Amino acid sequence: MSIKRVASRYAKSLIDLAVEQNRLERIKEDVEAIQKLIRESKDFVNFLKSPVIQHSRKRSILEAMFSGKLDELTLKFMIILTTKQREAYLVDIAGEFMDQYRAIKHISIVRIISASELTPGQLADLQKKIEVSKIGFEHVEFTVKGDPSLVGGFIVEVDDMVYDASLKHQLAGLEKEFATNLYESKIVAR
Repeated sequence: MSIKRVASRYAKSLIDLAVEQNRLERIKEDVEAIQKLIRESKDFVNFLKSPVIQHSRKRSILEAMFSGKLDELTLKFMIILTTKQREAYLVDIAGEFMDQYRAIKHISIVRIISASELTPGQLADLQKKIEVSKIGFEHVEFTVKGDPSLVGGFIVEVDDMVYDASLKHQLAGLEKEFATNLYESKIVAR
């Protein structure tokens, strides 16, 4: 079975339990905290994926690390993963959980890559335009990244769609047009 499929099934189980117990928002916060730890600590990821550390030892370490810090449901879920020897998939399960959470809450992720830093006003205007356009879901979650190589403008990615309003893209289009559309003289020789 593929990693994506395993991660998707475990994430769905956790979401279903969280919804059933009316703890979805709390569990989402826990998963975000786990994702933050995964991003910031390569040692934690190596610990989860290590075939050398016994699963019983991993279980006790996870309990010591997260007891009292995570919701009881989240902690029990992590213990089940360890018992079933699936803790190495926690990175993928957390990502799948967030994807499924966004689908339930009708949240689209909009990635904005800008040549220069956008002001809060510009971001708010962009958010309104995207929400009105009915592209994706009705709720929008932004991730903003700077890329000076764009020269000017921005790129907006929503789900599988890309809107490229960068100067770099426009210049590349002009360059392509000039390369294929050679100037032909309209003066007739007499």
